[in-house]
Amino acid sequence: MNIHEYQGKEILASYGVRIQRGIVANSPVEAVAAAKQLTTETGTSWYVVKAQVHAGGRGKGGGVKLAKNLQQVEEIATQIIGMQLITPQTSAEGKKVHKVLIAEDVYYPGESETSEFYVSVLLNRATGRNMIMYSTEGGMDIEEVAEHTPHLIFTEEIDPSVGLQGFQARRIAFNLGLSGNAFKEMVKFIDSLYNAYIGSDASMFEINPVLKTSDNKIMAVDAKVNIDDNALYRQKKYADMRDIREENPIEVEAKEVGLNYVDLDGTVGCMVNGAGLAMATMDLIKYAGFEPANFLDVGGTADAKRVETAFRIILKDPNVKAILINIFGGIVRCDRVAQGVVDAYKNMGDAIKVPIIVRLQGTNAAIAKELIDNSGMPILSAVEFQEAADQVKAALS
Repeated sequence: MNIHEYQGKEILASYGVRIQRGIVANSPVEAVAAAKQLTTETGTSWYVVKAQVHAGGRGKGGGVKLAKNLQQVEEIATQIIGMQLITPQTSAEGKKVHKVLIAEDVYYPGESETSEFYVSVLLNRATGRNMIMYSTEGGMDIEEVAEHTPHLIFTEEIDPSVGLQGFQARRIAFNLGLSGNAFKEMVKFIDSLYNAYIGSDASMFEINPVLKTSDNKIMAVDAKVNIDDNALYRQKKYADMRDIREENPIEVEAKEVGLNYVDLDGTVGCMVNGAGLAMATMDLIKYAGFEPANFLDVGGTADAKRVETAFRIILKDPNVKAILINIFGGIVRCDRVAQGVVDAYKNMGDAIKVPIIVRLQGTNAAIAKELIDNSGMPILSAVEFQEAADQVKAALS
């Protein structure tokens, strides 16, 4: 579950991480009021207006701007709220901005130059250990740093049996070239950041940039946070942070009815039971020269009602030109699934206007194929994996 920057900063602050303070606003009027309140609380006279969407690269898309007075706060908030923000991490149509964060200016002059770093905490799936990834080259172009100068990206893996050790936090601060008070602040920052990551059951905390201010303080200027969905049952206070306006509406609807659905960019809709078979089916579609339109795992109960619901979810995507149903009848009998497909097709009437290819394998597969072939419905049946792929190819050709 992705959350907004201001919400991620709330979590960080609760674990003792120094943050760039800010107040969220839903309108230009609220933005001005937030700026006035921020001046009272922090003394700042300049303000950063930041679009709140679930995507990185907001600065490149025009979603982060500096305001030097209250009039500019209102003008910039008016421009950003309601805009379709397009960044390197959004689709071509972008994301609509519903709110902005009015943040204090932390790039003030002082005894030393400011520095921007990149720090993230995530799981290294290759080793099964949490990992802190960091770089001296923080800022908007961190992706290019990783691509062209990977030697500037450092990692620190955490042994789960002992957790983050003091020497590791000190090594990170040393590799970032810090000394004196900034060194001490970074050690504390890393320790608190890791505690926030563990304590919130996050799958990622990305802070870009982490700022060394001109008076040698270390703070999080941004926060991109993903909370593990599987842990929300014990993180109810974070579950309330979910903003479904930022999510794909089809995926939201599918989740509400208990379907595991992920929207993709292709033209072949998939209805499969089991995540592994679903991934193999998507590979099969690509080998046939097409792209899957979705990942959809209907689970072990593929009855008529569930199949019909899955049909309706898949067909909400206007790009779908064919649907491939690939079911392995281990727990569920293939003939029951086949009957469910036929019944769902009849119930939906003319709503299904694309070819349907059904591949059933497992218990009572032969009976299932006969049932579909004799149904009188325009449904193509297959037994072998490749046969199903060939039928998809023929249907779309």
